[in-house]
Amino acid sequence: MRVNREEWERAAGEHWIYLGRYQEAVNEALAQLEARGASRAIWAREGALWSEDLQQISEIEQRLGWLDLPDDMRIETPRLEALALELQAAKFRRALLLGMGGSSLAPEVLREVFGVAPGMLDVTVLDATDPEQIARVEEQDDLAATAFIAASKSGTTAETRTLMEYFAGQLEPIVGEDWRRHFIVITDPGTPLAALAEEEGLRALYINPPDVGGRYSALSLFGLVPAALNGIDGHRLLQSAREMARRCRSAVPDSQNPAAVLGAILGACALQGRDKLTLLTSPSLASLGWWVEQLIAESTGKDGKGILPVEGEPPMALECYGEDRLFVYARRRGDANEAVDDLAARLAEAGHPLVVLPLEEPYALGGEIFRWEFATAVAGYLLGINPFDQPNVDAAKELALQALARYEETGQLDGDQPVLQDGPLAVYDDAPKAESVAAYLGRFLKGGRPGDYVALMAYVDRNDANGAALQRIRQMIAEALGLAVTVGFGPRFLHSTGQIHKGGPNSGLFLQITHTGTLDLEIPGRGYSFGVLKSSQAAGDWAALRDRDRRALRVDIKGPVSRGLGALEQALRQALG
Repeated sequence: MRVNREEWERAAGEHWIYLGRYQEAVNEALAQLEARGASRAIWAREGALWSEDLQQISEIEQRLGWLDLPDDMRIETPRLEALALELQAAKFRRALLLGMGGSSLAPEVLREVFGVAPGMLDVTVLDATDPEQIARVEEQDDLAATAFIAASKSGTTAETRTLMEYFAGQLEPIVGEDWRRHFIVITDPGTPLAALAEEEGLRALYINPPDVGGRYSALSLFGLVPAALNGIDGHRLLQSAREMARRCRSAVPDSQNPAAVLGAILGACALQGRDKLTLLTSPSLASLGWWVEQLIAESTGKDGKGILPVEGEPPMALECYGEDRLFVYARRRGDANEAVDDLAARLAEAGHPLVVLPLEEPYALGGEIFRWEFATAVAGYLLGINPFDQPNVDAAKELALQALARYEETGQLDGDQPVLQDGPLAVYDDAPKAESVAAYLGRFLKGGRPGDYVALMAYVDRNDANGAALQRIRQMIAEALGLAVTVGFGPRFLHSTGQIHKGGPNSGLFLQITHTGTLDLEIPGRGYSFGVLKSSQAAGDWAALRDRDRRALRVDIKGPVSRGLGALEQALRQALG
């Protein structure tokens, strides 16, 4: 198959598709969609498209409000612009968004793609419980010039509430009772967080439509409030989404609906074994994968099925990509695309299915958000799953809460004893079988089979240095084993890929990386610190994986993270040859 890359830059189109031998399966999927009237059913809010269970049908139909957001949210943009100007006049320079998953990923993508308009607030997402990361972000600017966005659909998200309590405690000695004027809340109606905002008289409270699920909330107030503080034009973003929604309207045949076509490709390829959705992007769109990862992983990873997103992967030789890959390339016209163009073309010419999605300019992100949401709903139908629930996400949360409760009673965190201590690394495993870290890692990773993947789950500070070290480790494993490798920082990934880890196919090898550091931060009014909270979240995740009979190995770093990741990289190099 020959690919005309020049066409990608010259012409403006909805997509370019190279499917090779998978074209027939996709055609059959589109015929199935047409026969069922899938797009019409989606717009008609028919929960029966995804389930036969009456209770599930009712719950699904209460989660389809995202279809209305491109129109309904337009009325909100003027008051959000007014809030941004109000904060600017009050001399705020930055905002910290305290949220997880659907409450934080879209705002972070928008900030990365658009940057910060002159004079507007720089919005930084803080979705962590790592004490070093919290302290580092806190010290990046004066707290007196910092606004805080506490974002939680349920109003009970542990990370959001504890971070809010911590920063309120840090602010009060600096600004006194005015600390309340630093906080903005986004939540659903009737939540504990909404009640707190009203009781304390916080600066602003935004009540989001309750019929919008977290991971489908990018075009709701959860995405638009922080975007406005950055100086992003919410009206233009919504106009792009409205245009995509128009192209996906129910009167359009599924075979001509750009989102239904993408959903058919996702679903059909997954059913053919191409269930590792590998995202390629233009350099300026690199962060888009963070949001797509949560949308796809949490929506499809259940009932032993699922599509695993692979985002941010370093480029590799063609022979390193297995026969379980589907590639989707989000390509911004005029960007420095030469290297990614070359890789994408070579992948398609080698027989890997490839979809190219062109974006003319940054505000086209609004349309792409709607396209991916609609496509995910379509793929869920083809896979035979409900894409609007997350049945396994709460398992790790509940186990973490149990660990915290025991800590408050006993002053100690329950935990296994390491089976091996080697320098800065301690290994935790159910069945001791080796004498060195390298031997453990080699035995564990070489147990992978074609179609498996490796997940690096790092409960460490999410900074550039640690990210670069994990990317080197990721590439080393992928090139040695020919398996897809993902990287997630905890507890951030628990609200993203955590669902597919526990509810998807049992095809993952999970390498949990934890850190025992010296810095810790107390949480006001709680009987535990952020260090204890992070450790309990890692323990809950570990226990949930083992409860689901997942293949998991834990490595704990003692002392500096950089030294431990270096030792881990060296051990892996020895293990993988």
